[in-house]
Amino acid sequence: MTTRNRWMATVFAIATAFSIGSAAAADVDVAAAKKEGKVVWYTSTPVKTAQKLANLFEEQTGVHVELFRSGGSAILRRFMQEHTSGLHAADVMTTSDPANSNKLAADGLFVPFKPDNFDKVPAGSKAPDGAWVAQRLNMMVIFVRTDMLAAADYPKTWNDALKATYKGKMAMTDPSFTALQLMVVSTLSDMYGWDYYKKLRANDIMIVQSNQQVLDAIKRGERPIALGALDSYAADAREQGHKIESIYPTDGTFIIPSPTAIIKGSPHPNAAKLFANFMLSEAAQKLFPADGGYAARTDIEPPENSPRLGEVKPMAIDYEQIAKASAKVKKQFNEVFQ
Repeated sequence: MTTRNRWMATVFAIATAFSIGSAAAADVDVAAAKKEGKVVWYTSTPVKTAQKLANLFEEQTGVHVELFRSGGSAILRRFMQEHTSGLHAADVMTTSDPANSNKLAADGLFVPFKPDNFDKVPAGSKAPDGAWVAQRLNMMVIFVRTDMLAAADYPKTWNDALKATYKGKMAMTDPSFTALQLMVVSTLSDMYGWDYYKKLRANDIMIVQSNQQVLDAIKRGERPIALGALDSYAADAREQGHKIESIYPTDGTFIIPSPTAIIKGSPHPNAAKLFANFMLSEAAQKLFPADGGYAARTDIEPPENSPRLGEVKPMAIDYEQIAKASAKVKKQFNEVFQ
């Protein structure tokens, strides 16, 4: 079975796992949401964009957003610890982990809900019943300091990172903290084996927790190459005048949706639906390309000076397999780089 067929089988299973129908945007009770007064949002959205979204929603609705922001894997750990303890703190959760979002949806932890503009999100970036829908699309690329490397010396593929010429010049994030990196590490370790990461360690790659930290290392000139990092951070740095260029690997760029889901049993269910509906509004979606990222909606233009999705070769990602192996992948990564 191809990766795409496995993906379609997975989302079909999720869709049929629920005995109740999906709620739609027409079911949002705005008055009840305003009476609840706030929505608690757990998110791995880049902090600047997350705050813009929270502020815009508050301006439009008068409903306060209580924001908890961290890395995708950290968000999921907190959510699962609370769930296991019987706590219901989060109303809406946005991560960058479609693999675990599929699993949590199948386990019945999300409320199926189809916001306005649901049909404008690509099929592979949402659960068919609305158990989750992408907030944005993440491009995991290689980016470089153009004043520290000649153009002829840029890495063009993931395997290029193993060349001796890049020893001591690279930085990357930790999949135990960043869900996006978990997708990358899971896929590349499956393609090339763990020898790939052992060779990266031998090439003296720097490991940091977050995409912000990897960008900071590049901006400070500590390392000229970010391997498997979020393109929107590079785009934002370019906007600030930093000499950073994104490389879309010729063997495949990771294009990963960030699922947004309403939590079943949440304390502010009406505000949660109102917020989830807002997330796919035109005003909200346009914030992503304005900050250098890609919107989830196909009718929203890409970031300025960035390729359209159809111009980039996508890396095949088996989310079903990643969900099964994520704990093992994190453990093996830590053993390699401890």
